[in-house]
Amino acid sequence: MKHQGGQHTLSDSDTLSQAEIDSLLATLSSGLDEESIDDSGERKGYKLYNFRRPDKFSKDHLRALQTIHDGFSRQLGLVLTSYLRMQVDVDVVSVDQLTYDEFVRSMPNPITVSIIELLPLPGQILMGMGHEVTSGIIDRMLGGLGVSETRPRELTDIEESLIRRVIDKTIKALEEAWNNVIPIEASLVGMEDNYILIQVATPGEIVALITFEVQMGGRDSGLMSLCLPYPVLESVISQLSAQHIFHSRGHETSEEDRNKLIQKLGAASMHVNVSLGNVDLSVRELLELRSGDVLRLDSMVNDPLVVSVEGIPKFKGRPGTIKNKIALNIVDTITVENLDSVGVDLI
Repeated sequence: MKHQGGQHTLSDSDTLSQAEIDSLLATLSSGLDEESIDDSGERKGYKLYNFRRPDKFSKDHLRALQTIHDGFSRQLGLVLTSYLRMQVDVDVVSVDQLTYDEFVRSMPNPITVSIIELLPLPGQILMGMGHEVTSGIIDRMLGGLGVSETRPRELTDIEESLIRRVIDKTIKALEEAWNNVIPIEASLVGMEDNYILIQVATPGEIVALITFEVQMGGRDSGLMSLCLPYPVLESVISQLSAQHIFHSRGHETSEEDRNKLIQKLGAASMHVNVSLGNVDLSVRELLELRSGDVLRLDSMVNDPLVVSVEGIPKFKGRPGTIKNKIALNIVDTITVENLDSVGVDLI
């Protein structure tokens, strides 16, 4: 082999032998390793790169998405358990990246698809619920045990109206999970029964696919998925890291966050009861009680009544009526220091 002007020329004496040709063909047919090896046997830092399907989400980005949606799955499980009055468990199954075309072709049909906007982020994301999940939820909302149907089908108008209520609650849980990292406002744009006519990304665009398993009542389970196109997250991709997420969670709670928490607690249902007084009776006396019998309580007529919240004394009140209805006027608050004055014990 001769060197001429920076170029190599192959002479007749440098013709490859049959063994060398066979070795080259074997190398080509078996493919290349992720790291190339030079003539000295040392590994180089070269890796294969697929230009048709480049990886836009790094491993750190995928771990951050896993962390965010782990919180979302826990919150959604609590929301659905409370709303449907049955145990609902939601778990993240996988977090992957693939092209939008591959994602669409991998999804079943029909499937309930929600088109969601995450303002101020651009574009739209997709949330899909399998028929096992939607049919089980609808069965429970209509008074059933939450059993899913075996054969998939499109939802009726009434069923779509019912499932939309659950989707609205799901979107709120998603918004809260993302607000721990990036302030967003999630809203439902539309609903479809398949992905074919939906184009939130080009076929070759990379999307992040988060898959969830939803189990209702410890019996039936189904899948739910979130499709996040890369252009939607591109402007905040630098904030998608485990370090950034944990750093954000360590910030002191703002006044706005506290007000939101108080507002949500204000809508919580609590058991409240008013105690008129106490009396000690034997079992015989209790069994002999008849209509018209008078019981003498241990409290005076002018004594304030004790108002308990979830079994804990909280207020003092006086009985009365408003428009011929029994009422109670709160006159004071019971604290730990003055529990003895009302004759009750804090358990």
